[in-house]
Formats: sequence, C-alpha cells, structure tokens
Amino acid sequence: MKVRKNVTGPRGRGGTRTASSPAAPVGVAAPIPPQGNLGPHQQCAQRVLEIEAAALAQLRDRIDESFDRAVTLVAGCAGKVVILGMGKSGIMCRKIAATLASTGTPALFLHAAEGIHGDSGMLMKGDVVVAVSYSGETAEILSMLPLVKRLGLPLIAMTGRKTSTLAHAADAVLDISVAEEACPLGLAPTASTTATVALGDALAVALLEYKGFQAEDFAVLHPGGALGRRLLLRVSDLMHCGAEIPLVSAETSLKDTLLEMTSKQLGVTGVCNDSDELIGVITDGDLRRGLERVTEIQGITAKSLMTANPKTIAEEALAAEAVALMECHAITSLFILEHRRPLGIIHLHDLLRAGVV
Repeated sequence: MKVRKNVTGPRGRGGTRTASSPAAPVGVAAPIPPQGNLGPHQQCAQRVLEIEAAALAQLRDRIDESFDRAVTLVAGCAGKVVILGMGKSGIMCRKIAATLASTGTPALFLHAAEGIHGDSGMLMKGDVVVAVSYSGETAEILSMLPLVKRLGLPLIAMTGRKTSTLAHAADAVLDISVAEEACPLGLAPTASTTATVALGDALAVALLEYKGFQAEDFAVLHPGGALGRRLLLRVSDLMHCGAEIPLVSAETSLKDTLLEMTSKQLGVTGVCNDSDELIGVITDGDLRRGLERVTEIQGITAKSLMTANPKTIAEEALAAEAVALMECHAITSLFILEHRRPLGIIHLHDLLRAGVV
C-alpha cells in the first residue's frame, strides 16, 4: 500500500491545520489523541460542539442593521414569507418556515428546484422571499431571482458570501458565514447549517416580540398540543352540568348522601340550603372524618358532615386555572356557581382526560 506524503489534510470553510496537527489521508478524519478519560468518540463530539458554538458566537457578533432591515421587511409583509432553499439549506428552510408560521408570521418553504419547474406559482405580490444559499451562487436559486424581481418582492438573502450574486440582488443580507465546518473534511454542512437555523430562530423571535405575540396567540396556532389544551380549554368545556351534578340538601340523611355520591361517581357532593345555594361539600374524606367523630350514625345529616365555604371557580376560567387551584388546596373537584347556585362541577379526572394535566 502506498502512503501519500506531504498531505496537509482537508480544510473546512476558513479552517486551517496547524503544523503540529497530524496529517490524515484525504477522506479520513485526523485521529483524535486521547485526553483524560474521554474516548475518541466523546472527544469528537466535544470538538463538533465547540466548533458550532464558536460559529454561533461569531454570528451573534455580526448582528447589525441588516438584521433590523430584514425584520422590517418581514413585519411589513402583506402576504406570506417564502423561504427558498435547496439541499441541506433547504432542510433548514423548512424549519425556519415552520417556526415563523407557529409564531404568527405566515410562511412556507419553496424548494428552488421545484420552483423553477412550476412551484413558483405560489409566489404572489405582497410576499417576502428569504433565499438561503451558503455560496450565494446556487444555480436554481439564482434562476428564481428574475421572477422575484418581476413581482417586486422584497428579497432577504441568508448567505455565507456577502459578495455573491445572491447578496448583490438582495434588499437585506444576513451573513451566515462560519470559520470552519465541524466536518473534518470541510464538506458536510454542519456549523453553517447550525448558523442558518439559529439566525432563522433569531428572526422569528424578533418578529414575535415586535408583533406582541403572546402565549394565548401561540395556543390558537397549536390547538392539538398540550399548550393549546392548557390555554384554550375552559372550565365550561369540561364541567358536568344538570343532572350530573351531585347535590343534596342540608338535612339529607347519611344513607341518601352516600347514594348521591355513589350514583354520580365523582367522590363528592355539594350541600345546598333551602334557596338552592351551595353552602358546603362532602368528600370521601369528610365522610370518614365525620364517622370517626360519632358513636351513633342515626340522625347524621349532610350538614353535620360537610366542609363549609368550599372552593369554587368561574365557568369562564381556564381549565389550567382549575388544575392550579386543585393543586394549591389539595382537592380533586371544584363547583361552578351562578348567583351562589351550583351550575356545574369539574373533577381532576376530567382535566386528566382532556390532557390539561
């Protein structure tokens, strides 16, 4: 086997190899010398993370008025934001578009190769285009520029070369250049794609704050998620009403109180006065404690067993508020009142089934 001599090894974008670094054949990463108790794979992982962390730190230091310009262009968009890209950058574009859309900025991803074969029809006046290309010379993206210009769409370029064709055509340029890729061959986009998606996140969050986007707005766009359930579901959506509410009068006997609690299967009953106003509740625990206090169960009434001044909640309250109130007072149910009369009851099991807890 012949060994190539004087091989300096592959270089990443802007990367260098020091004189003391061991040479490696082309296509093979340089061996990582043992350090401490870390094995070579752990050392490799640390090196990758260090390179990508350094790339993000450099990216942070390059945030300037071009970023402000990009935020202004997107914030003023009357249509949608179209994120244009290909390859690994295209995958990052999908994530950027998804993050923008989920935080209140209508956005979608357009694959540049598909765009030049018909999908460019999704572009309309009023849109803003964010084109992502590290080299700034991706042929398919450049082929889209005449249409972007013909429609008069603002163009934001995310590129690693501020002197590229794409950068020169853009209204705002976001610099995603990195000193080196984490790939030892300098071929697989690694640090550069991390920088791309991080800058996309920065743009989305800046727009979120600019628009005053709140958690409630986020929940509206995520109705199927846990956050949506916590912020959209209200007590009125989950409470038991009408004949499902366990209720007894103050003078109800112990036997009939037990029957009411058992039949409604909520482990609790409300106690009402002659005006049908809620004056107390009886739980399984109240029953046990009440029976421990007496020697003769004959003549025991609901009023003698109940806990007065029970915790209640409004029907328009968020279901998450009901969870917090139950946790605070170590209880499992809350009555909902209307003019002091029981309108409904909500149990912890209802909240669990709805996925609020």
